[in-house]
Amino acid sequence: MYDKWSLDVFYSGVDDPKIEKDFALLEELQARYKSAVLSADPDKPAESIRKIIELKEEISDVTNRLYVYFRLRRSANSGDKEGDPFRSRIQKLMSACTTEGVKFKNFVGGIANLDAVIKSDDLLSEYEFYLTSLKNSIVHSLGEDGANVFAKLNPSGGQAWSEQYSYLMSHTEADFLGVKKTLNALQPLIKSASKEERKAAYEAQLATYPIIKDALAFSMNGIKSQVITEAELRGFASPLEMTLDQYRLKKETLDAMWAAIIDSFPKFRQYLKHKAKLLGYENGLPWYEIYAPIGTANTKKYTPEDAHKYLVEHFSAFSSEMSEMIDRAFKEEWIDFLPRAGKSGGAFCYGLTWFGEARILTNFNGNFGALNTLAHELGHAFHSMQTKNNRQLNRANALPVSETASNFNELFLMNGAISRADGEDKISLIDKFITDSLMILPDMYTRYKSEDMIFELRKERFVYADEIDKILTDLQKEVYGDALDHDYLYPYVWCDKSHYYSSGRSYYNFPYSFGGLLARGLYAKYKKEGEAFIPKYKELLRTTPIKTVEEAALVADIDLTDPEFWKLGLENIYELIDTFIAETSK
Repeated sequence: MYDKWSLDVFYSGVDDPKIEKDFALLEELQARYKSAVLSADPDKPAESIRKIIELKEEISDVTNRLYVYFRLRRSANSGDKEGDPFRSRIQKLMSACTTEGVKFKNFVGGIANLDAVIKSDDLLSEYEFYLTSLKNSIVHSLGEDGANVFAKLNPSGGQAWSEQYSYLMSHTEADFLGVKKTLNALQPLIKSASKEERKAAYEAQLATYPIIKDALAFSMNGIKSQVITEAELRGFASPLEMTLDQYRLKKETLDAMWAAIIDSFPKFRQYLKHKAKLLGYENGLPWYEIYAPIGTANTKKYTPEDAHKYLVEHFSAFSSEMSEMIDRAFKEEWIDFLPRAGKSGGAFCYGLTWFGEARILTNFNGNFGALNTLAHELGHAFHSMQTKNNRQLNRANALPVSETASNFNELFLMNGAISRADGEDKISLIDKFITDSLMILPDMYTRYKSEDMIFELRKERFVYADEIDKILTDLQKEVYGDALDHDYLYPYVWCDKSHYYSSGRSYYNFPYSFGGLLARGLYAKYKKEGEAFIPKYKELLRTTPIKTVEEAALVADIDLTDPEFWKLGLENIYELIDTFIAETSK
């Protein structure tokens, strides 16, 4: 029960005859779907759309079973050669209906009285947001030919540049305290408990990135150029406008969030200046000390059994539904716990909404951080549980709200732990809370702003590596001021972070700020309203796939275009910064 997850809800193994039956069923459904799209009758729009939607639902169910099963197998065992042939077949089938998908979108977009058609049918009424979004997206469509051209060129364009980045980061080695480490392996050491390791990792990065940064700049420029071209062809004023459309988010909301975050910079500087004093620095912190842990971390070790009991009991104070789901997750083998050879690193949650379950991968090491990670991933599971009664095509969240419930769970866990701790344990927990906030707020702002500046420059010309270095160090001076030692800044954030190198997800930075600060605002409202807030919170999570981000927030009486809401989420951080300074000044 406390070892590996069970995937029996999918299939009993690669020799399960249900797998081949599902492949055959998927091919049959796709053939019927293609036929239904080609024969869609403009004179019978409701009937035609209903038939196509019902087929898309069935295709979604079967595809999910096949795709997720074999993806989870590989995550738990990278050497899963038995699954390779199946994964190849799935990938081919998943792209088999691209043309028909564009045709269906065009069919829906061509219906002049779509609102009336939707209202005429109960099933279509449930898909009002989905269908209206399809129609609205027509104005930015590349058309069948354009979509196919982009799909075929991307592997040798943006995807190839992204793969070059990944290759260089995973194969370029630096000298680190007498051993060789890849640049990817150096990044986590910024949070090492050892000052020697933090400083050595920083110096190794400064010494090594100049070897490959020109190549990384070519990757960056190639990807950004492709995105700029796509935005122009789709009729967007900028890549940011295209991203906001993709995320179902208003620019006004994004601006309100950043306004609140910018207002927080002086408070974070106060924390960093105090931290510099604690660590013995007179001219501000060197970059490599920003995330240096303060206090003696909680050394208590937890077994998976301990984690089960702790989390069930802790979250029962929030919601019996949450507590019962967590209990199920442990008892019904939703979780793959321990690290082992061939298993993916890190952690993730995959919501199996069609089964009413989830699967969580983590590399549990028994410390309090491992509990925090489990709470985070169980928040994702809780979010998916709220959408399980939505229809199949009404379960996909926009990226900015995807981290809401996970961050909320972390806040609930951390604030509870802090309230019960004292001495060095309390200081350590508060410091972790603040540095986590530092990473998703000021640090993420520098990433967002730098990417925006690179896009603007790339519209006109190639942007060289040295220029990008200066953009990052200038932003660090602007955001952190004299809280950082300007002789020890870090120009290579743009090299470290893979989020810059995606042709499909631009500005893959502010969603972290958004989800983290939205969760903090929700937590503040929960603390104020108590149990009365929980139904609104659950309904917000349920509606995130079927509303714009702003509309979903209104379910919980939140106006995301108002900077005051975002400031509400900062109050808890400010209080803990004041507590940290007071506790460490005694």
